[in-house]
Amino acid sequence: MPKVYLTRRETFSTAHRLHSSYLSDEDNMRIFDKCNNPNGHGHNYVLEVTVVGHVNAHTGMVMNIADLKYLIQEHVLKFIDHKHLDKDVDYFRETKTVSTTENLAVFIWQQINTVIDNQFDNIKLHEIKVYETEKNIVVYRGD
Repeated sequence: MPKVYLTRRETFSTAHRLHSSYLSDEDNMRIFDKCNNPNGHGHNYVLEVTVVGHVNAHTGMVMNIADLKYLIQEHVLKFIDHKHLDKDVDYFRETKTVSTTENLAVFIWQQINTVIDNQFDNIKLHEIKVYETEKNIVVYRGD
C-alpha cells in the first residue's frame, strides 16, 4: 500500500507575551522588543497537522479527516483558541515556558502525538506547522 501524508489546516486566535523569567526585564525588552509588552499581543495563527500512513485498501483513506479534525479540536484548539497562552494554558503558565511559536508547536505535538499513537495502529504524527504570520512559520517533527 502507498504511504501518504494527510494534512488538516485549522485557524485559531490567541494572545501571549514573550517574556522569560530567566532574564532581566531589560534583557527581555532587548530580546523580545514590542512582543514583551506587559499586556501581551495576539495573532491569528494557521495550524497544519500532518499524519502519515498507508492507504487503507477498504476505505481508500490514510485516516478519516473528520477524526483528525476532532483530535485537533479536542486536544489543541479548545485549550488555546481565544485564550492567553501565558495565563490560560497550564503548559505555559505552570512551567514558565516562553510562549514562542516554537514552543507552541512542541505543545501541540505533545497534545496530539500520544492520542494518535494510542488510538490508531498504522498512522503516525509527521509534522506540526504553525504560521504565526504569513512570513513567520515554525515546523516541528517531534525530534
